[in-house]
Amino acid sequence: MLENSPAEQIFHGTAVSRGIAVGPIHVIGRGFTAPEVYNIPEAFVPAEQERFSKALQITQKQLADLQEHMESLSGHEEGLVFEAHSMILDDPGVTKEVRRAIAERLQNAEYSFYAVMQTYLESMRRISDAYLKERTIDIEDVCQRVLRNFSTEEVPSTSPDQAHLLVTYDLTPSDTASMDRSKILGFVTEAGSVNSHTAILARALGIPAIVGIGNAILETTALAPAIIDGYTGTFIVYPTEKTIALYKVLAAERKAAREELESQKDQASTTRDGRHITLSANIEFTNELETVRQFRAEGVGLFRTEFFLLESNEHPDEEDQTKVYTELALGVAPNQGIIRTLDSGGDKLPAEPLTETEPNPFLGWRGIRVSLDRQELFKTQLRSILRSSAHGKLGMMFPFISGLTEIRTCRKLVKECMEELDAKNQPYDADLEIGAMIEIPSAVLVADELAKEVDFFSIGTNDLIQYTVAVDRINHRVAQLYRSSHPAVIRLIKMTTDAAKRAGIWTGVCGEMAADLNLTPLLLGLGVDELSVGPHDLAPVRKALRSLDYSKCQELAEKALTLPTAKEILKLSKDAAQEAYPDLFDT
Repeated sequence: MLENSPAEQIFHGTAVSRGIAVGPIHVIGRGFTAPEVYNIPEAFVPAEQERFSKALQITQKQLADLQEHMESLSGHEEGLVFEAHSMILDDPGVTKEVRRAIAERLQNAEYSFYAVMQTYLESMRRISDAYLKERTIDIEDVCQRVLRNFSTEEVPSTSPDQAHLLVTYDLTPSDTASMDRSKILGFVTEAGSVNSHTAILARALGIPAIVGIGNAILETTALAPAIIDGYTGTFIVYPTEKTIALYKVLAAERKAAREELESQKDQASTTRDGRHITLSANIEFTNELETVRQFRAEGVGLFRTEFFLLESNEHPDEEDQTKVYTELALGVAPNQGIIRTLDSGGDKLPAEPLTETEPNPFLGWRGIRVSLDRQELFKTQLRSILRSSAHGKLGMMFPFISGLTEIRTCRKLVKECMEELDAKNQPYDADLEIGAMIEIPSAVLVADELAKEVDFFSIGTNDLIQYTVAVDRINHRVAQLYRSSHPAVIRLIKMTTDAAKRAGIWTGVCGEMAADLNLTPLLLGLGVDELSVGPHDLAPVRKALRSLDYSKCQELAEKALTLPTAKEILKLSKDAAQEAYPDLFDT
């Protein structure tokens, strides 16, 4: 750290993805696009302040012209909105604060303006007054206009073109689909929870991440050096030399432990007493297949398709989809790749713009409901999967199944697609496995009937927990009630595996619970046949399975099924895990 750097700042949040990351901060607030940011010499301060003044002048002229134009077309009332926008820029407090920020931050004018306005906006968002909250939209619009009016003839940005630590309010599925992940060393969010999609993605990619740091945007400075400790949930800004040295040692120790763990990747995921558990990977993009092979997954247990299908305005056609699914089939050979058909809605990408906002999207138009309402699009995906199955071992599974009618309708559509391919003499694997995702309690209660219609069950524990305990898993206000070890949840899992065994089919778990090392003994004892986890979780889960006795885990599960609270069940499983593989909790 430089001699004149600010004092070390320490923030605490919830660690959601393990690892240590060190680098400069890149801050993204809400509402309008962040400009480029770079440091300036102190001698440049007057020139930057003048750039700010000129940008304001240009913006004021534009707003005056817009007001005059609108009044000529529609009258005085319609032009008042631009007068209100102009008043925002006339606030002497704002201009004084921006000029001060340029001088103190020693950063370019547009970013200093952005940072000051984000501070105001965040303060307004945290006020309960509805009128003030609505005014944030006006301020965001004005800010974006001012930013467009800065000269671009200055020093080029050094961030985020360089690798950096991302600090933001939250990351949506759309954000994660479009980010340049090669440059993000780690991220910190103000919102989010352990089971948010953002956290899931971080774990899948092996990116250190912390969520739930309340005022991170307001209290951190772009380009400031920082450390993310994804083990403890500690975020350190302007770390001292002593802190940096400590984390260098810690990172080296964790890296060595991880390398030792990954050196065992060729060993089978078989328990000490001989029960083999298929260990598969969850992925979203085919470019992750190299990592899947590197960590020796026994195939892909969950290939998510919503990003591929929905990240652009145009839905991929049958040929485009076939190309991607064929790449999956060839990439996992000789193992199986299981494709989850479109799972949109809820906290995932929407399938299409809605004419009106859903009052409760988690109970609305999502999962298989979307596909069955858009059967031509659904059949395009089904035909693509079938055609790709001619090139390798593929399976498909349907998300958000609530009962028998949905499965039977899906099977009927698959049969129609097979007949259409037969008519064109296009090859496919007529015996590819078809499964149902068990994510809703109603599906568990009719699991015996569902099992007669499918080749396997895949338990999506994220949603199963959410719908069992009635907790929105991305709502931080009730996140403490989202408990994987809730007695009702483990009983539903047991009911599912029992129904599968009676029908002679297998059961996998592809939710985040599958990678929770504290719960591996419990899941094993409940009778699951497959665990599908993020590629970076394969090594520790493999070691955990190899360290356990299946017979002892069965006894543990039987006892767990009699316990009345989530806390007691978690302790039972966690104690067994700590005894069997204590070293895994430090890597």
